[in-house]
Amino acid sequence: MQIEEFRAHGHQVIDWIADYLGTIESRPVLSQVEPGAIRAALPAHPPEEPESFDAVLADVDRIILPGITHWQHPAFFAYFPANASGPAILGDLLSSGLGVQGMLWATSPACTELEQLSLDWLAEMLGLPATFRSDGKGGGVIQDTASTSALVALLAALHRASGGATAERGIAAGRYTVYASTEAHSSVEKAVRMAGLGAAALRTIPADPKTLAMSPAALRDQLAADIEAGFTPAMIVATIGTTSTTAIDPVRDIGAIAREHNTWLHIDAAYAGVAAICPELRWILDGVADFADSFGTNPHKWLLTNFDCHAFWVADRAHLLGALSILPEYLRNAATASGDVVDYRDWHIQLGRRFRALKLWSVIRCYGISGLQHHIRTHVALAQEFAGWVAADNRFEITAPHPLSLVCFRLRADDDRNLELMQKLNSSGELYLTHTKVGGTVSLRLAIGGTLTERRHVERAWALIQAV
Repeated sequence: MQIEEFRAHGHQVIDWIADYLGTIESRPVLSQVEPGAIRAALPAHPPEEPESFDAVLADVDRIILPGITHWQHPAFFAYFPANASGPAILGDLLSSGLGVQGMLWATSPACTELEQLSLDWLAEMLGLPATFRSDGKGGGVIQDTASTSALVALLAALHRASGGATAERGIAAGRYTVYASTEAHSSVEKAVRMAGLGAAALRTIPADPKTLAMSPAALRDQLAADIEAGFTPAMIVATIGTTSTTAIDPVRDIGAIAREHNTWLHIDAAYAGVAAICPELRWILDGVADFADSFGTNPHKWLLTNFDCHAFWVADRAHLLGALSILPEYLRNAATASGDVVDYRDWHIQLGRRFRALKLWSVIRCYGISGLQHHIRTHVALAQEFAGWVAADNRFEITAPHPLSLVCFRLRADDDRNLELMQKLNSSGELYLTHTKVGGTVSLRLAIGGTLTERRHVERAWALIQAV
């Protein structure tokens, strides 16, 4: 594709995206295709000869779009949001156009330094401690997802707990345990497995039945029992905004216990952490500044930065680098040898990395703190209003606390009836909900957070729910 041809098709694609976002409400939120339909509509073998980009775009319209569940639809209330916005899309386009591989500072200094700046900015915006800034012992990095951060944090925690032995001799150097609430994300168990500890090393700590937050007393008891049995507690994961219900673990109490046992404390704030950009919601971070060894949150969920963009910070990067740094001869260079630069290849699993900071930087600059605060506040207010509507209808009940923008509710009926309600709503194409279990029974989840979601969309969702 020649430059002028690229220019013409580039304008065409931008127009296509703008038209898509401008008409997205006319589409069913949840894809209506049957399994295998998309593949069956496409050729079984690759083309022998080049095809035009017009043909590619035509197939996107004809075949791909019917197989899309529209995460940017304003009536997408499932899972958690996956925000996209104009500044983020354009920032990502710039990243693709530059084609940077930012594994080392030397391979593109701007890629590293803009990421350091953007993570320092975001830490300041959220009110995170100065220890997480890049000009101190710690620092931030953009990972792909919170799942990666859980694994990276665990590897750093094992390095610290073993005095570096796990990096040299593997996990056979000791018997290590990891702790998380029964409400914690499944990525914690996956991290334990991937680190080679095995799922049996994960201790799931009971949650308070009312708050659904981890019980510090139960954590303390489990730690005592494990230490008595000869285990070494390596990491505790506290969650700020659990996936099922947005429960918030008591970080301060958990952190004090972690400090007593010199155990790494990782904070998983994937969805909820960005809410701390609003001063009135910063209470969710209580205890983080005093006790957290690592902290992660997803701008790609609720801060208008399209997937993937997970912000991860450590208070002391020495353990992270000790666990992950390997320097073969072909990566040696003068800048690295000087010790004056950060090479992000040492901060995560993969060697190669994209210039993801461009989209986060673009979002922060184009929305400003005030615009991002408005985005969060609007959705929190809408969720509280929706919860009020549910509570006022005696056919329904609220099943969990709702401090932010997720509301868990159910019909006062059995699980089958609630799942039937959800299926009927989703099959209508007008909205999309998912479910969880709270106290052993099915609850429906309405997560408000889409870039395009307004009050009228929440009102319409409630009208549809009431009518079924």
